[in-house]
Amino acid sequence: MKEAILARYDATLRGLGRKDRLRTLAPRAGLDFSSNDYIGLAASKRLGDAVSTAIARGTPVGATGSRLLRGNAPEHEQLEADAAAFFGAERALFFGSGYIANFALLTALPQKGDLLVLDELAHASMHEGAQAGRAEFKLAAHNDVDAVEDAITRWRAEGGMGRVWIAFESLYSMDGDRAPMESLVALADRYQAFIVVDEAHATGVWGPDGRGLAAAYEGRDNIVTLHTCGKALGASGALVTGPRTLCDYLINRCRPFIYATAPSPLMAVAAREALTILSDEPMRRAQLHERVAFASRQLAERCGVMPSGSQIQPLVIGDNSRTMAVAAGLQARGFDIRGIRPPTVPEGTSRLRISLTLNVDEADISAMVEALVGVLATA
Repeated sequence: MKEAILARYDATLRGLGRKDRLRTLAPRAGLDFSSNDYIGLAASKRLGDAVSTAIARGTPVGATGSRLLRGNAPEHEQLEADAAAFFGAERALFFGSGYIANFALLTALPQKGDLLVLDELAHASMHEGAQAGRAEFKLAAHNDVDAVEDAITRWRAEGGMGRVWIAFESLYSMDGDRAPMESLVALADRYQAFIVVDEAHATGVWGPDGRGLAAAYEGRDNIVTLHTCGKALGASGALVTGPRTLCDYLINRCRPFIYATAPSPLMAVAAREALTILSDEPMRRAQLHERVAFASRQLAERCGVMPSGSQIQPLVIGDNSRTMAVAAGLQARGFDIRGIRPPTVPEGTSRLRISLTLNVDEADISAMVEALVGVLATA
């Protein structure tokens, strides 16, 4: 009886295995070439001390409820005030994760009768929000401004009368390339459109003081930005920054914000300290950029890899099985590099996602590239 109940799930797992797409959990091991801890804050003394001090003064671990009930802690409000000032926005809201924040934004803000145009390679959370939301949505070819405009003009020609929303990542998580920010903002202005920009992989790394690639546009009435706290900021959760009116609207109409238990006040403390570190320790970003440049030269010279220009460097292999074999070979040599397969990336583009952080130095990078050359030759 039990086997019959579980049969269809078991069949799905076997099918994934036949396609070399079965996922399993693996422990951390080896040098870090896979995390999003880009500037090495997750285990930093300053973040640890900030949390320890907060615990000592009585800050609770759990929020105990929704922000609209008793879960609204002073630490949440302090973080949001500091974040709004740091990023140059009217207001900020703290969510439990970047995934939830993206989903929340695209289900709550675009209204019925609106159009949402989404970059085809944007985070899965954006796609989920677009599908679950009330607005009509269209996918646009990656980083193709003309495709975005075509979607808007066709919708208008077919009688679309609502607002247009354009959603994209500023720095893409699997390719490491940047959005054409200036052109997309200009396009939004021409069509009186809103922009939702996910700065997940840019916050803390790019822009003045690590404020992201959209820093020059924060504070505008038509831009909403997501800054995750669980990547370069070394904590967890996410900050949504934007016009006060839209943030107030989220408080009143955004179900994932209204009905979720608030994030831990201790994570608010950690994220707030991380923002201070971004201002106090610019050398972290400078050191990371040096390592990105060094790795780019090494990978180009030894492996023929086209540099992405960021801390995320993909090496597209294509075949699922070979991708995972190369990843396993590197892991066996002490380098934690993971294989990425569909549906996370498009069919036929399975790859290694090499992430550069301050958790490794130039000697580690050279050793990794040497190992990669050897593994690619035999896998």
